[in-house]
Amino acid sequence: MGISTTQALDCFHSDDLIGIGMEADAVRRTLHPEGVVSYLVDRRVRIATAGKREACDDTAEAIYAQAAETLDLGGTGLHLELAPAAALPSLEWICALLSGLRQRFPALCLHGLSTSAVVALAAASDLSLRETLTRLCDAALNSLAGDDAMISQSSSWIEVHRTAHQIGLRSTAAMVFGFDETLDQRVDHLQSIRALQEETGGFTAFTPIAFHPDLHPGNVIPIDWQPPTAVEYLRTLAISRMLLDNIAHIQSSSAAQGLKVVQMTLRFGGNDLGSISLEAGAQRANRTTEEDLRRVIRDAGFRPVQRDTLYRTHFLNH
Repeated sequence: MGISTTQALDCFHSDDLIGIGMEADAVRRTLHPEGVVSYLVDRRVRIATAGKREACDDTAEAIYAQAAETLDLGGTGLHLELAPAAALPSLEWICALLSGLRQRFPALCLHGLSTSAVVALAAASDLSLRETLTRLCDAALNSLAGDDAMISQSSSWIEVHRTAHQIGLRSTAAMVFGFDETLDQRVDHLQSIRALQEETGGFTAFTPIAFHPDLHPGNVIPIDWQPPTAVEYLRTLAISRMLLDNIAHIQSSSAAQGLKVVQMTLRFGGNDLGSISLEAGAQRANRTTEEDLRRVIRDAGFRPVQRDTLYRTHFLNH
Protein backbone atom coordinates (compact mmCIF):
# COMPACT_ATOMS: atom_id res chain seq x y z
CA MET A 1 0.00 0.00 0.00
CA GLY A 2 1.52 3.32 -1.08
CA ILE A 3 1.62 6.38 1.10
CA SER A 4 -1.59 8.39 1.51
CA THR A 5 -2.43 11.78 0.05
CA THR A 6 -1.79 13.38 3.44
CA GLN A 7 1.58 11.67 3.79
CA ALA A 8 2.59 12.68 0.26
CA LEU A 9 1.73 16.33 0.96
CA ASP A 10 3.66 16.18 4.24
CA CYS A 11 6.68 14.93 2.29
CA PHE A 12 6.37 17.78 -0.22
CA HIS A 13 6.39 20.28 2.66
CA SER A 14 9.15 18.54 4.64
CA ASP A 15 12.73 19.81 4.85
CA ASP A 16 14.03 16.27 5.43
CA LEU A 17 15.07 15.48 1.86
CA ILE A 18 17.50 12.75 2.92
CA GLY A 19 14.88 11.04 5.08
CA ILE A 20 12.39 11.08 2.20
CA GLY A 21 15.03 9.63 -0.09
CA MET A 22 15.79 6.83 2.38
CA GLU A 23 12.10 5.91 2.64
CA ALA A 24 11.79 5.81 -1.15
CA ASP A 25 14.98 3.77 -1.43
CA ALA A 26 13.48 1.22 0.97
CA VAL A 27 10.49 0.82 -1.36
CA ARG A 28 12.87 0.41 -4.30
CA ARG A 29 14.82 -2.30 -2.46
CA THR A 30 11.60 -4.19 -1.70
CA LEU A 31 10.50 -4.14 -5.35
CA HIS A 32 13.99 -4.63 -6.83
CA PRO A 33 16.19 -6.47 -4.34
CA GLU A 34 18.52 -7.73 -7.08
CA GLY A 35 20.51 -4.47 -7.22
CA VAL A 36 19.99 -3.95 -10.96
CA VAL A 37 19.41 -0.63 -12.72
CA SER A 38 18.06 -0.84 -16.25
CA TYR A 39 18.20 1.40 -19.31
CA LEU A 40 17.01 1.33 -22.91
CA VAL A 41 18.82 1.82 -26.21
CA ASP A 42 16.35 3.18 -28.77
CA ARG A 43 15.86 6.02 -31.22
CA ARG A 44 13.46 8.95 -31.08
CA VAL A 45 11.89 9.43 -34.52
CA ARG A 46 9.95 12.58 -35.34
CA ILE A 47 7.26 12.17 -37.98
CA ALA A 48 7.13 15.40 -39.97
CA THR A 49 5.00 15.35 -43.11
CA ALA A 50 3.77 18.06 -45.42
CA GLY A 51 0.47 16.27 -45.91
CA LYS A 52 1.10 15.36 -49.57
CA ARG A 53 1.39 11.75 -50.70
CA GLU A 54 4.91 12.15 -52.09
CA ALA A 55 6.15 13.82 -48.90
CA CYS A 56 4.57 11.08 -46.79
CA ASP A 57 6.25 8.40 -48.89
CA ASP A 58 9.61 10.14 -48.52
CA THR A 59 9.08 10.35 -44.78
CA ALA A 60 8.30 6.63 -44.54
CA GLU A 61 11.46 5.70 -46.43
CA ALA A 62 13.54 7.98 -44.20
CA ILE A 63 12.04 6.35 -41.09
CA TYR A 64 12.76 2.87 -42.45
CA ALA A 65 16.38 3.94 -42.94
CA GLN A 66 16.53 5.20 -39.35
CA ALA A 67 15.06 1.93 -38.12
CA ALA A 68 17.72 -0.06 -39.98
CA GLU A 69 20.46 2.10 -38.51
CA THR A 70 18.97 1.68 -35.02
CA LEU A 71 19.29 -2.08 -35.28
CA ASP A 72 22.84 -1.78 -36.62
CA LEU A 73 23.80 0.38 -33.61
CA GLY A 74 22.34 -2.08 -31.09
CA GLY A 75 19.01 -0.37 -30.48
CA THR A 76 15.90 -2.37 -29.60
CA GLY A 77 13.10 0.10 -30.29
CA LEU A 78 11.77 3.29 -31.84
CA HIS A 79 10.05 6.12 -29.99
CA LEU A 80 7.72 7.65 -32.57
CA GLU A 81 6.40 11.17 -32.11
CA LEU A 82 4.64 13.74 -34.27
CA ALA A 83 6.71 16.87 -34.87
CA PRO A 84 4.82 19.85 -33.35
CA ALA A 85 4.94 22.06 -36.43
CA ALA A 86 4.16 19.33 -38.95
CA ALA A 87 0.89 18.77 -40.75
CA LEU A 88 -1.05 15.99 -39.06
CA PRO A 89 -0.72 12.79 -41.10
CA SER A 90 -3.79 10.63 -41.52
CA LEU A 91 -4.46 7.75 -39.17
CA GLU A 92 -4.34 5.44 -42.21
CA TRP A 93 -0.84 6.66 -43.06
CA ILE A 94 0.37 6.21 -39.46
CA CYS A 95 -1.04 2.67 -39.38
CA ALA A 96 0.61 1.86 -42.72
CA LEU A 97 3.92 3.15 -41.36
CA LEU A 98 3.60 1.01 -38.23
CA SER A 99 2.74 -2.06 -40.30
CA GLY A 100 5.66 -1.38 -42.63
CA LEU A 101 8.05 -1.08 -39.69
CA ARG A 102 6.77 -4.32 -38.19
CA GLN A 103 7.13 -6.20 -41.47
CA ARG A 104 10.64 -4.92 -42.15
CA PHE A 105 12.00 -4.81 -38.60
CA PRO A 106 10.11 -7.32 -36.42
CA ALA A 107 12.76 -7.15 -33.69
CA LEU A 108 12.11 -3.47 -32.95
CA CYS A 109 9.60 -2.45 -30.28
CA LEU A 110 7.39 0.44 -31.47
CA HIS A 111 6.53 2.95 -28.75
CA GLY A 112 5.25 6.51 -28.78
CA LEU A 113 2.42 8.61 -30.27
CA SER A 114 1.59 10.66 -27.19
CA THR A 115 -1.82 11.12 -25.61
CA SER A 116 -2.33 14.45 -27.39
CA ALA A 117 -1.37 12.87 -30.72
CA VAL A 118 -3.95 10.11 -30.26
CA VAL A 119 -6.65 12.66 -29.41
CA ALA A 120 -5.75 14.69 -32.52
CA LEU A 121 -5.76 11.62 -34.77
CA ALA A 122 -9.15 10.53 -33.39
CA ALA A 123 -10.66 13.96 -33.97
CA ALA A 124 -9.23 14.24 -37.50
CA SER A 125 -10.52 10.75 -38.36
CA ASP A 126 -13.93 11.28 -36.71
CA LEU A 127 -13.35 8.13 -34.64
CA SER A 128 -13.62 7.31 -30.96
CA LEU A 129 -10.51 7.01 -28.83
CA ARG A 130 -11.11 3.26 -28.58
CA GLU A 131 -11.34 2.77 -32.34
CA THR A 132 -8.29 4.96 -32.96
CA LEU A 133 -6.19 3.13 -30.37
CA THR A 134 -7.42 -0.24 -31.63
CA ARG A 135 -6.29 0.58 -35.17
CA LEU A 136 -2.87 1.72 -33.92
CA CYS A 137 -2.50 -1.40 -31.79
CA ASP A 138 -3.57 -3.70 -34.62
CA ALA A 139 -1.09 -1.95 -36.92
CA ALA A 140 1.79 -2.83 -34.52
CA LEU A 141 2.08 -0.08 -31.88
CA ASN A 142 3.47 -1.91 -28.83
CA SER A 143 3.24 0.84 -26.24
CA LEU A 144 1.69 4.30 -25.89
CA ALA A 145 3.88 7.15 -24.62
CA GLY A 146 2.67 9.11 -21.61
CA ASP A 147 5.28 11.84 -21.43
CA ASP A 148 2.86 14.68 -22.26
CA ALA A 149 1.10 14.29 -18.89
CA MET A 150 0.41 17.93 -18.06
CA ILE A 151 -1.33 18.13 -14.69
CA SER A 152 -3.86 20.65 -16.03
CA GLN A 153 -5.03 17.96 -18.49
CA SER A 154 -4.86 15.04 -16.07
CA SER A 155 -8.42 13.76 -16.49
CA SER A 156 -8.27 13.53 -20.29
CA TRP A 157 -4.77 12.01 -20.13
CA ILE A 158 -6.02 9.34 -17.74
CA GLU A 159 -9.00 8.56 -19.98
CA VAL A 160 -6.78 7.93 -23.03
CA HIS A 161 -4.55 5.58 -21.07
CA ARG A 162 -7.52 3.78 -19.52
CA THR A 163 -8.86 3.13 -23.00
CA ALA A 164 -5.45 1.95 -24.21
CA HIS A 165 -5.18 -0.51 -21.34
CA GLN A 166 -8.70 -1.80 -21.94
CA ILE A 167 -7.75 -2.91 -25.46
CA GLY A 168 -4.50 -4.49 -24.26
CA LEU A 169 -2.11 -1.67 -25.19
CA ARG A 170 0.53 -1.00 -22.53
CA SER A 171 1.68 2.54 -21.80
CA THR A 172 4.07 4.62 -19.74
CA ALA A 173 2.90 6.96 -16.99
CA ALA A 174 4.37 10.38 -16.31
CA MET A 175 3.83 13.71 -14.59
CA VAL A 176 5.04 17.01 -16.01
CA PHE A 177 5.50 19.15 -12.91
CA GLY A 178 6.83 22.55 -11.97
CA PHE A 179 4.75 24.75 -14.27
CA ASP A 180 1.81 26.33 -12.41
CA GLU A 181 0.22 23.47 -10.48
CA THR A 182 -0.30 23.29 -6.72
CA LEU A 183 1.15 20.50 -4.60
CA ASP A 184 -2.38 19.20 -4.05
CA GLN A 185 -2.86 18.93 -7.82
CA ARG A 186 0.48 17.15 -8.13
CA VAL A 187 -0.57 14.56 -5.56
CA ASP A 188 -4.04 14.21 -7.11
CA HIS A 189 -2.42 13.36 -10.46
CA LEU A 190 -0.23 10.71 -8.82
CA GLN A 191 -3.25 9.24 -7.04
CA SER A 192 -5.16 9.08 -10.34
CA ILE A 193 -2.28 7.14 -11.89
CA ARG A 194 -2.19 4.79 -8.91
CA ALA A 195 -5.96 4.19 -9.15
CA LEU A 196 -5.77 3.44 -12.87
CA GLN A 197 -2.90 1.00 -12.30
CA GLU A 198 -5.01 -0.76 -9.67
CA GLU A 199 -7.83 -0.97 -12.22
CA THR A 200 -5.88 -2.08 -15.31
CA GLY A 201 -2.24 -2.89 -14.49
CA GLY A 202 -1.34 -1.36 -17.86
CA PHE A 203 1.49 0.99 -16.92
CA THR A 204 5.02 -0.32 -17.41
CA ALA A 205 6.80 2.57 -15.69
CA PHE A 206 6.41 6.08 -14.28
CA THR A 207 8.61 9.10 -15.04
CA PRO A 208 8.54 12.49 -13.32
CA ILE A 209 9.31 15.18 -15.90
CA ALA A 210 10.38 18.69 -14.90
CA PHE A 211 8.56 21.27 -17.02
CA HIS A 212 10.67 23.26 -19.47
CA PRO A 213 9.31 25.65 -22.14
CA ASP A 214 11.53 24.15 -24.86
CA LEU A 215 10.23 20.65 -24.16
CA HIS A 216 6.60 21.66 -23.67
CA PRO A 217 5.83 24.41 -26.23
CA GLY A 218 2.51 26.19 -26.44
CA ASN A 219 2.19 27.12 -22.77
CA VAL A 220 2.03 30.73 -21.59
CA ILE A 221 4.96 31.09 -19.20
CA PRO A 222 4.42 33.30 -16.13
CA ILE A 223 6.92 36.16 -15.80
CA ASP A 224 8.19 34.89 -12.45
CA TRP A 225 8.42 31.22 -13.51
CA GLN A 226 11.53 29.33 -12.46
CA PRO A 227 12.43 25.79 -13.58
CA PRO A 228 12.22 23.04 -10.95
CA THR A 229 15.49 22.57 -9.08
CA ALA A 230 17.39 19.30 -8.74
CA VAL A 231 16.21 19.11 -5.12
CA GLU A 232 12.58 19.44 -6.23
CA TYR A 233 13.13 16.78 -8.88
CA LEU A 234 14.62 14.32 -6.36
CA ARG A 235 11.83 15.02 -3.86
CA THR A 236 9.12 14.51 -6.49
CA LEU A 237 10.70 11.28 -7.75
CA ALA A 238 11.02 9.89 -4.20
CA ILE A 239 7.40 10.72 -3.33
CA SER A 240 6.28 9.15 -6.61
CA ARG A 241 8.14 5.93 -5.72
CA MET A 242 6.46 5.77 -2.31
CA LEU A 243 2.97 6.54 -3.61
CA LEU A 244 3.14 4.46 -6.79
CA ASP A 245 4.31 1.19 -5.26
CA ASN A 246 1.97 -0.65 -7.66
CA ILE A 247 4.07 0.46 -10.67
CA ALA A 248 7.23 -1.61 -10.88
CA HIS A 249 9.61 0.89 -12.45
CA ILE A 250 10.45 4.51 -11.68
CA GLN A 251 12.49 6.14 -14.43
CA SER A 252 14.66 9.24 -14.57
CA SER A 253 16.40 10.70 -17.61
CA SER A 254 20.02 11.75 -18.05
CA ALA A 255 19.00 13.72 -21.15
CA ALA A 256 16.80 16.03 -19.05
CA GLN A 257 18.58 16.04 -15.68
CA GLY A 258 22.26 15.32 -16.33
CA LEU A 259 24.35 12.40 -15.11
CA LYS A 260 25.00 13.68 -11.59
CA VAL A 261 21.33 14.12 -10.77
CA VAL A 262 20.20 10.83 -12.30
CA GLN A 263 22.89 9.02 -10.34
CA MET A 264 21.35 10.47 -7.16
CA THR A 265 17.87 9.30 -8.23
CA LEU A 266 19.10 5.72 -7.77
CA ARG A 267 19.15 6.39 -4.00
CA PHE A 268 15.82 8.23 -4.10
CA GLY A 269 13.72 5.34 -5.39
CA GLY A 270 14.62 5.19 -9.08
CA ASN A 271 15.59 1.90 -10.73
CA ASP A 272 15.74 2.86 -14.42
CA LEU A 273 17.69 5.58 -16.24
CA GLY A 274 15.55 5.79 -19.33
CA SER A 275 16.83 5.84 -22.86
CA ILE A 276 20.15 6.13 -24.58
CA SER A 277 18.75 7.71 -27.72
CA LEU A 278 20.64 6.92 -30.91
CA GLU A 279 21.08 10.00 -33.05
CA ALA A 280 22.77 10.67 -36.36
CA GLY A 281 25.82 12.72 -37.26
CA ALA A 282 26.82 15.63 -35.04
CA GLN A 283 23.99 14.98 -32.58
CA ARG A 284 25.49 11.61 -31.74
CA ALA A 285 28.80 13.16 -30.69
CA ASN A 286 27.14 15.29 -27.97
CA ARG A 287 24.84 12.75 -26.38
CA THR A 288 25.30 10.65 -23.26
CA THR A 289 26.80 7.33 -24.30
CA GLU A 290 25.83 3.88 -23.14
CA GLU A 291 29.18 3.53 -21.36
CA ASP A 292 28.58 6.84 -19.56
CA LEU A 293 25.31 5.49 -18.23
CA ARG A 294 26.77 2.12 -17.29
CA ARG A 295 29.61 3.85 -15.42
CA VAL A 296 27.17 6.04 -13.48
CA ILE A 297 25.14 2.97 -12.51
CA ARG A 298 28.22 1.02 -11.38
CA ASP A 299 29.58 3.97 -9.41
CA ALA A 300 26.28 4.15 -7.54
CA GLY A 301 26.71 0.52 -6.48
CA PHE A 302 24.34 -1.17 -8.93
CA ARG A 303 24.62 -3.55 -11.87
CA PRO A 304 23.70 -1.99 -15.25
CA VAL A 305 21.37 -4.00 -17.48
CA GLN A 306 19.98 -3.10 -20.90
CA ARG A 307 16.24 -3.75 -21.28
CA ASP A 308 13.66 -3.50 -24.03
CA THR A 309 10.79 -0.98 -24.13
CA LEU A 310 8.31 -3.20 -22.30
CA TYR A 311 10.80 -4.41 -19.66
CA ARG A 312 10.37 -7.96 -20.99
CA THR A 313 14.00 -8.70 -21.80
CA HIS A 314 17.26 -7.93 -20.03
CA PHE A 315 20.40 -8.15 -22.11
CA LEU A 316 23.26 -9.39 -19.92
CA ASN A 317 25.96 -9.94 -22.55
CA HIS A 318 27.79 -6.65 -21.99
